[in-house]
Order: sequence, then structure tokens, then C-alpha cells
Amino acid sequence: MQALVKEVKTELDAFDIYSLFKSDRTVSILDSGMGAENLGRYSIVGLNSFTTFKYEEDICVINEKKIKSDPFEELKKLIDMYKVKNDTELPYIAGAIGYFSYDLGRKLEELPVIALEEVKIPDCYFYFYDNAVVMDNLEKKTYITGLGILKSKEDSVREIEGIILKGDKVKYDELIESNTEFDSNFGKDEYIETVERFRQYIRTGDIYIANLTQRFCCETTKEPYEVYKNLRHINPAPFAAFMNVEEFSIVSSSPERFLEIRNNIVETRPIKGTRPRGKNSEEDLKNKLELINSEKDKSELLMIVDLERNDLSKVCKPYSVKVTELFKLEEYSTVFHLVSTVVGELKDEYAAVDCIKACFPGGSITGAPKVRSMEVIEELEPTRRNIYTGCIGYLGFDGNADFNIVIRTILMKDKKAYLGVGGGITWESIKEDEYEETLDKARALMRVL
Repeated sequence: MQALVKEVKTELDAFDIYSLFKSDRTVSILDSGMGAENLGRYSIVGLNSFTTFKYEEDICVINEKKIKSDPFEELKKLIDMYKVKNDTELPYIAGAIGYFSYDLGRKLEELPVIALEEVKIPDCYFYFYDNAVVMDNLEKKTYITGLGILKSKEDSVREIEGIILKGDKVKYDELIESNTEFDSNFGKDEYIETVERFRQYIRTGDIYIANLTQRFCCETTKEPYEVYKNLRHINPAPFAAFMNVEEFSIVSSSPERFLEIRNNIVETRPIKGTRPRGKNSEEDLKNKLELINSEKDKSELLMIVDLERNDLSKVCKPYSVKVTELFKLEEYSTVFHLVSTVVGELKDEYAAVDCIKACFPGGSITGAPKVRSMEVIEELEPTRRNIYTGCIGYLGFDGNADFNIVIRTILMKDKKAYLGVGGGITWESIKEDEYEETLDKARALMRVL
């Protein structure tokens, strides 16, 4: 297939454009809200869904057709049906946008069934799009793409262009904060006690590091669109996303890339190590230096980098897996993070879906060794994570893909909002500090609720 790609001259940003089409609940946005200097070069708005794919209760559902099969294999077959040649510099011109939930990992590993499933959503869900708007935030250029499946690509691109040219920028009102009450699936003492139980598994050699999460919940009547609008305004992030799926919505402000596959080069960017932003520049500098010089945080990140190298080696060419950044400090609106980058070249026989399957769930939000860490997480976290610590992104019909790690994310369903926050536990962990770190990470999400 050949996609039509047309540049349109506009001052609107990706979220402005998303807002013009938001009456269609199948429209999604992958929103690089931080700007080009912080990995946020491209944003994508998916328009005119022609197929949906979901995996739920061990069944793949393609539109209304049900198939008992491996979801990764079925997705791979579907993507292959719409192969597109990409002669542009854009990473995406056509494809599917959606998510894999953390609990899809149960289909890849034999895990105990202990944690309570309080919130039920499909294990994965993808919209296949006939059109997209792709924004290059570095070059300040906007492109409309069309495949011609639902209607002629020329007609659909022309219609989308007409709507964009008449569109206005979104207005951001001052955020009015309320005294929303949040419940957690952990009390403070219980969380601290669970950190100690993780440490005992480390002492006995079961694990070296594992990610412990608490989940907050509140009642809300706020519209998910408004929550996302405010979140991207106060907490811009390079791997943000907003999706409406069936009767729930996903509001994501993620700073972390899980996997990018572009022209057969794979990249992952695990995050480990967090400090809050200070009240002034002196506090900021103090917290930065504390993080950069923290042996505990650097050892955490190093363990996860080793795990990611091992995962990528399953699907990448021999000797191609390399660490290109080890302890990079990145600044966000409420926190500082330490980040590393690992790259490799995909073997010829593997596609993007194979790479995701080999590396899923991400090492930074499970632990090392991965499977044993997932078993401990299942034993000690009281509720299932569902979308939290899964991944959201796109599978391109040209073979490219890009997915975040679902952190700093709110799931909104049935007038309730759920948000998970966690951190890596090592032998050196200070229990009270681990609890406080989760609150630092939750701050921006709680503000918009």
C-alpha cells in the first residue's frame, strides 16, 4: 500500500488538532508535549479507525470476530496485512495506536494468581487508523496522512486539512485545585512493611531489585479530556498519551520510553532514581547533585540496564546491543530522574511485535531477575496493576513502533480515577524514603484531579 502524505501550514499544536476531532471517541493522541529538545520531536493524532483489536479473557477480538489465539501473533498478522512503504523522514505515516496492559505479562510467564482484580479492562486494545496527523516539533511542520481504506485518501486528507485550517488553539484556564480525597491500596505503615518484605527477598537472593507500587483512587466527575488537558499543561512529558477505549479513558504523562523500533534499530530508555524538584534554584541544585552522586540509584539503574541488554539480545543481532547513555539526569516539572539508553539492531527475522513480546513487561517496572520479581510483585501488591506499567504507543504499517512505559498515568472509569506510583526496592532502600518517593511522583496527577 502507498500512503498519501501532505504538509499543512498551521500554528496549531498536536493537542489543538486532537481537540478538533475529540467528539469521535476512537481518536487518540501520542503527545510529545515537552518539545523537541527532550525526545519530544514527533506527536501523532490517529483519525478514522477502520479496525479495532483487543485481547480479553484469553480471546482476541478483531472488530466483532472472536479468535482464541496468541494476541501478539494475531496483531502481527493484522499489521502485515497493511504493509506500507515509508519514503519520508517521519517515524509514522500509518498504523495502529493502543496499549498493552501489565497483566498481559501473565500470558508470557506462569505467574501465581493472588492480587485482586478490582478494575477490569482488556489486556490490550488497538485502533487501526486510516488517517493521521503527524507533527514534527523540531521542524515545526505538520503532515496529514491517508491510506484510502474508508474513503479515497485524497478526499479524507482534504477534509482533515479543511478542519485544521479553520481550527482554533485550545485555551488553558487556571487550574482550580480541590480537596479531593484519595484512598490507597496500601496504608503508609503497610507500604513500609512491604518494602521490608521485598528487602528480605533480596537478602535471601531471590531478587536483586524489584518495583513496588501503590495505587491511589478517588471519585471524580471531571471529564477525562479536561484532566488530560490540565496534566499536559502543568506536567509536559515526552511520551504522553490520551485514549478513550470503550467505557474508560487513559490519561498518560509518561517520561519513559519502553521501546522504539525505527528502521530496524531498537532503543529502550529505562528510568531509575528520582528526586523532587526544589522550591528554588538552590534546592533544585542540591537535589540534582544528590541524585547524580547516589550510588544506590546508580546501582539500581545499572541492574535494569543489564536486564534490558539481556532482553534486547534475544531479538537483536549479535554484538549490536550497546549502552549509549548510562546515567543521564533529566528534569521534569515535579521531579528529576536518572535515565540510560540501550540500543540494538533487530534480527532480520523479527518484527516490532516480536521485540515487544521479548521485552515485555519493561525491566524498569518489574525488577531483576524479571520473572521472580513479577512473582514477588504478585504476592505482595494487593491489587493488579492493569494498564499501569504496561505500555502505550503505535505499531506502524512500515515496521516502525514506539511505546512508553505507563507511569504517571490515570485510568478513569465509572466516575473513579486510579493512579499507580512506585519505585525500585534494593537492599540499600530506606523504607520511609521509598514511601515519600511515591508521593513525589503522584503530585502532578493528584493536582489535576
